[in-house]
Amino acid sequence: MKDQTPEPTATERYIGIGELARESGCKPETVRYYEQIGLLPSAPRNEGNQRRYTTAAIRRLTFIRHARDFGFSVEAVRELLQMADYPTMPCEEVDTLAKRHLAEVEARLARLTSVRDELKRMINQCAGGNVGQCHIIDVLSDHRLCHQTGPHGGADVIG
Repeated sequence: MKDQTPEPTATERYIGIGELARESGCKPETVRYYEQIGLLPSAPRNEGNQRRYTTAAIRRLTFIRHARDFGFSVEAVRELLQMADYPTMPCEEVDTLAKRHLAEVEARLARLTSVRDELKRMINQCAGGNVGQCHIIDVLSDHRLCHQTGPHGGADVIG
């Protein structure tokens, strides 16, 4: 037997997955996915077996989407949500998680800057002749020709 949707309180209303998706800026498939992996609690269902969400689900899903837009991993979002569920706890752990994420973002930016610079260098050194004499093809074929050094002897890889 399916869970029956309880009656909403006077300040709360129930909405379907389509409206939840629209109000939070997600697709219904994303809502189902976040339910499946436990970031969003499973919604009760009505007699027609349709999911019924509250305004709390809108707030939570908006939080999840916004955190993901900032590049937080699913696991980091899970941690943030767990902390957000305890509003009186100190935010030291939140700060630590955000600082760790910032360091990861800065490292990715540094790698991307290195890759951008190497691509510009390769393009500027290409004489525009035929592919057999193309400097870009040569550099991509031999990491030792890269100006920047990385784990393969050439430019750092994106990742």
